[in-house]
Formats: sequence, C-alpha cells, structure tokens
Amino acid sequence: MIRSMTGFGRFEAADERRKITVEMKSVNHRYFEPTIKMPKKLNFYEAGIRGVLKNHISRGKVDVFITVEDLTEEQFNLKYNSQLAAEYIDIFHRISEQFGIENDITVNSLARFPEVITMEDSNGEDEELWLLLEKAVDGACLDFVAAREKEGDKLKDDIIEKLDNMMSYAEKVEKRYPEIIAEYRSKLESKVKELLADSSVDDSRIATEVTVFADKICVDEEMVRLKTHIKAMKDTLNEGGNVGRKLDFIAQEMNREANTTLSKSTDLEVTDIGILLKTEIEKVREQIQNLE
Repeated sequence: MIRSMTGFGRFEAADERRKITVEMKSVNHRYFEPTIKMPKKLNFYEAGIRGVLKNHISRGKVDVFITVEDLTEEQFNLKYNSQLAAEYIDIFHRISEQFGIENDITVNSLARFPEVITMEDSNGEDEELWLLLEKAVDGACLDFVAAREKEGDKLKDDIIEKLDNMMSYAEKVEKRYPEIIAEYRSKLESKVKELLADSSVDDSRIATEVTVFADKICVDEEMVRLKTHIKAMKDTLNEGGNVGRKLDFIAQEMNREANTTLSKSTDLEVTDIGILLKTEIEKVREQIQNLE
C-alpha cells in the first residue's frame, strides 16, 4: 500500500498507576522530521521514542504530543533544596546591603524560585515506565499509519485516473500525426501547382519536402517514452511502499516529453493536447508531493 504524508494517530496505554496518551499528526516534508512535545521527566526516553517512530515513518514533518496522567495519589513527592534556598537568601542580603533597600523576602516568595521546591516521581521503576511509553507510541504509530494508508488509497485512485487521461492524450497525438503529414502534403501540392500553373509537378521533390517536414515534427519517440513512463508509474503505485521520490522522478521525465512535444508542434490540435497533457502531469506531481 502507498501512504499519504498527512495523517493523525492516537493511542492510550495505562497500568494501575499511570495513563500515557500519545497523539500524532503530520504534514508534507521531503525528509522525516519529528517534533516531540512531552513532560520533562520523559526526556530520558527521547532517543527510544524516535527509534519507534522511525520503524513506522520514513517521510513527513511529524508532531508528537505525549501526556502522562497519574492514577494514584502517591505517585509524586516534594523535594526541598535547602542549599539552593540558602544561596538565594545570601544573595538577597547582599543586594539589600549594597543598595540600602529592605530585604522583604518571605517563605512564600522564596518557594517560588526555580528548583527550591520540586516535584519528583516517587516511582523509580524506569523499565516499567518505558514499556508503557513504548506501547503508547507504537500504538499511536499504527493508528497514524492506518490513516496515512487510507488517504494514500484515495491519492492512488486519483493519480491513476489522471494517468489514464494522459494515456488517451498520447494516443490522440499519435493518431493526429499521420493526418498532419497528409494535410501538409495536400497543401504543398496545391501550392506548387498554383505556382507552376500548367507545368508538371515533381513528385520526388514533393516527397522530399514532406519527409523533411515529417521528420521535423515527429514525436513518435516522445509518445513511446511517455506511455512507458505512464505504465512505470502505474506499476510503482500498485507495488506500494515508500514510492514518493521515485514517482516524482518519473513525473519529471513525463514533463520533459510533454515539453518536447509542444516545442515540435506546428498543429493547433496537437498544441492543445500538449497543454492538456502538461496540465495533467502537473496535477499528478502535486499529488505525488503528498505521498510518503
């Protein structure tokens, strides 16, 4: 299956003491770029979290939100840093003496300073916490990937529809080519006869001019290559996997053939078809940017 680069996933994992909720969302990005927002106490596990994410995701800018809910009343305790508090008091006395201002520090105000009083997890079973966290992240990833695959199916159907349109355009160009040559020959013969009046027309010279013209506007090779690229893109879509970059390269080659066809065109109908072809290719390229 192919995957869109946009998606959302959510999963909750809980034990008797805590519940961890992981939510994920993503947008298009050339590479895999995760941003993880979580409680400070989980920072130790960031490398492990990134490892789980990489097992499921290869491209996209992914925002991960992790919250922890404690289910017991004994999960945390307060820690008082007396040494740090003493240093704060000493600094306040020195400021008071230096500037001759009242030292109005209170216990309440002192407790508000960073790290004087901290709340710590009283549960030191880090392995259990990691197992629960890993389960939550992995579950969110599975939900996230399922959403990406569902969206990817829709993108695949849309791209294949556009590829079918492109194939029909290529067939119209191929059908139109001999008609253009026949029309050119007819116009050339009429013009020569008009100029030479009753004189005989040199058929070999006419044939030579028609051959030169036909060679100049010939786009057989371009159409063959374009149809080959269309088939290759369909095959790649049906194979599935991380196909975004490969499809983008194929689309570039398609665009090259369309540009060459337009540059050779001397016929209004072929030019119109070429413009439709380029428009369809551009739509395909835009959709490919959404694929992982």
